[in-house]
Amino acid sequence: MRFADNVMEAMSCLRMNLMRSILTMLGIIIGITAVIAIMTIGSSMQGYLVETMSGFGINNITVSLRSKQDSGPMFGGVRTVFMSPTEDRDLMTSEMLDALKKEFPDEIKAFSISETIGQGQTVRGADYANLTLMGVNSEFLTANSITMLRGRFIAEDDIEARRRLAVISDKFAANIFGDENPIGSEIIIQTQDHIDIYTVLGVYEHDDGGFAALMGFNTASDYDINTDVYIPLSVAQKVNNSRGFFSFTVLSETGVNSTELARKIEGFFGRYYSHNDNFGVGAFSMESMVEEVTSMLNTVSLAIAGIAAISLLVGGIGVMNIMLVSITERTREIGTRKAIGASNGEIRTQFIIEAVVICLVGGAIGILFGTILGAVGANYLGFPAQASVFSIILAFGVATAIGIFFGYYPANKAAKLDPIDALRYE
Repeated sequence: MRFADNVMEAMSCLRMNLMRSILTMLGIIIGITAVIAIMTIGSSMQGYLVETMSGFGINNITVSLRSKQDSGPMFGGVRTVFMSPTEDRDLMTSEMLDALKKEFPDEIKAFSISETIGQGQTVRGADYANLTLMGVNSEFLTANSITMLRGRFIAEDDIEARRRLAVISDKFAANIFGDENPIGSEIIIQTQDHIDIYTVLGVYEHDDGGFAALMGFNTASDYDINTDVYIPLSVAQKVNNSRGFFSFTVLSETGVNSTELARKIEGFFGRYYSHNDNFGVGAFSMESMVEEVTSMLNTVSLAIAGIAAISLLVGGIGVMNIMLVSITERTREIGTRKAIGASNGEIRTQFIIEAVVICLVGGAIGILFGTILGAVGANYLGFPAQASVFSIILAFGVATAIGIFFGYYPANKAAKLDPIDALRYE
């Protein structure tokens, strides 16, 4: 019997015993649905994370002080330090950055530097806005993909002149100024230790997405949102009485391998910190971080999908059981086919194909349900739905493998039936 004839006969058997076939496929359907749904949600989350992190500059390299002690969490391969060094000599300096640029002139485009003063608030009558006050240089705009809506960003001239200027978010502007144009207006910013007056230089678009949206931190009201206010770096250093940098970001040139450049930067700063017993400098690229996060999410998704796939084992056992019942019911048919010349291989192939068809039909239904449930789940969690092509291909492969594996024993049993005994079977 030809392959196409075997498939048609298998489909005919499914239609003849429709309810039994559906119940047989139920384990396969549930298993495939669960796996596809989980992989779709994982793929959607991964795509969203990669896109979000890439928005911060996929070729950017974060350089920061790290502890030489065996304490502190690892982040991007660097053991980070979350407290300020006690002495200025531990900090990185402008002279070091100038030397670094001269060392790699064809690989480094610019440096993005920031220094946080602290959290604070601006009050204007009954209105207020929460904020984090940060000193930045002009390249901070490019490195962080900030979109300006009004005015302009901080320039190098502003930093050199130590002008008390501020770039605020549109959320900040809406809370304090309403429909007024805030450019040129003065605001009083109060932090824990300081109260200063700044002139509004520009307004940028506050991004509700990114990590805040991922972690569910963007559910507060507009008044409760804490947005960044940017001031010239030199002003922040004067307020903090600091003379160096705890960390900065390297903007690499197009086409440069950022992971390799990060290793070179670590080696460069190793010369400066070789005699420092407490601190060193670590560098990691956003590209390597994206790879780490992607790998972690893939591992988690596969692990959860593997647990859900246990139901496929149950479904496979159900297929084997129903095939054994089917062979018992069709014993005389098998005897007749063998009596007119059908070989053991043809009988075996026929029933294996029937088992595979059952699994593939169940798998197709599971893929449909799983894709729909995965898309609904991803949208509910706030991620753009992205179907996992790999999981769909894998599902068909697994369904075929289950049909062959669990269908072989019943098929082999049918192939070995004695034709005389089979014809006598009642």
